[in-house]
This record gives sequence, structure tokens and C-alpha cells, in this order.
Amino acid sequence: MLFDIKISKELKEISKNVTLGCVKAKVDIEKSDENLLKEIERVINITKGIDIDEINELLQIKEIRNVYKSLGKDPSRYRASSESLLRRIIKDKGLYRINNIVDINNLLSISSFYSVGTYDIDKLKPPIIFTYGKDKDTYDAIGKGNINIENLPVFKDEIGYFGSPTSDSKRSMIKNETKNILMMIISFGDENVEKYLEYAKKLLVRYANAEDIEMKIVT
Repeated sequence: MLFDIKISKELKEISKNVTLGCVKAKVDIEKSDENLLKEIERVINITKGIDIDEINELLQIKEIRNVYKSLGKDPSRYRASSESLLRRIIKDKGLYRINNIVDINNLLSISSFYSVGTYDIDKLKPPIIFTYGKDKDTYDAIGKGNINIENLPVFKDEIGYFGSPTSDSKRSMIKNETKNILMMIISFGDENVEKYLEYAKKLLVRYANAEDIEMKIVT
């Protein structure tokens, strides 16, 4: 069964429409194949048509920036991953190629403008709650070292914090030996989560041989 995943009362008070699209699956981690890379390039070419000054006015980006501001976090210093990916593309810096799961994660994000996080289930201890970091909370983030997650929206399990729309922790990161994943599509008000949940399933089946797929929307 899909993990017990909830959104904290405190975060709902900040964003009453916060929604998570959750996918659990058994997958094969491998190098992205040519068709997946072509699909990514197709979306990149579309995204390049966005003016960099328009990014913050995109509904999904605007909503998450407003939540960060409400929490007292500077959204230009602690950018949501969705915004960071769009900025990389528009500045013609491209996207990092890691493996099929990370590449699917990024494809979902640049297609939907949502921040998306994917985690190694076997490194997590449920229940999971989506909340925000408290006074002086930190964790070791992928490629960023120890980051301050105080007042950032964050995922937390019984071990501690492990992911946020800005940057995920090393503890639950996807590695070559990962077998089971939990993917989270994070929305703060838009109503297209179900659409992209289905797209996530399609991508995981096609490009990661996904099996034992379970999905749910958490509000």
C-alpha cells in the first residue's frame, strides 16, 4: 500500500489549496534512452519560448513563490526547483542528465511547472508529512551541502526531513541501486495534478519498466 502521507495543518493554514500527487512504483534505474531524451528536448524547445521575465508570472511558479513569502522565505534566494529548471533552460544552460528516473522527474517539472521530488522509498520510514521546517532546521542537500530549511516547505518522516520543493536531501536520493521510488508532484493551488499524475505513470512505465504502481492525490 502507498505510504501514509499527510499535509500538516500548519502548512494548510499558509496554503489552503496545497495538493500532492503521489506515485509509488518499482522501477529499473538506467541511463535514459534516446526516446526519453528526445521527449525532454521537445519540451525544452517549447520552454525556450518563455521570456525569463515572465517566469514569475506563471501560475504554478507564482503560487509557490507566494507560499515561500508567506513563510518568510525569500523565493529568489531559495528558488523552487521548477523555477530553477526553467531558468536554466531559458538561459540555454540545458539540464543535467543523471539517470532515467531523475530525467523523468525533471521532464515532469518542466512540462507542468510544478516542483517534483522523487525519493528512494527504502530510505524512508513512514508516516510522511508535508510541513515546513522549524527554527534552525537543516539537512545535507544534493549538490548544495548543508542548507537551511527553516520556513521551507519540507517532507518529513520518522527519521527526519528529507525533501523540499527547493532541494532534496542526500539521504533519500535516487541512486543506481534504487529499486522502489516515491514521486511527489507538488501544487499550491493549480488543479492539473491528476493530469500530470497520469503523465508520470506513463513515463515511468515507458522509460523505467515501472511495476506495482500505486497513485493517490493528497489534499
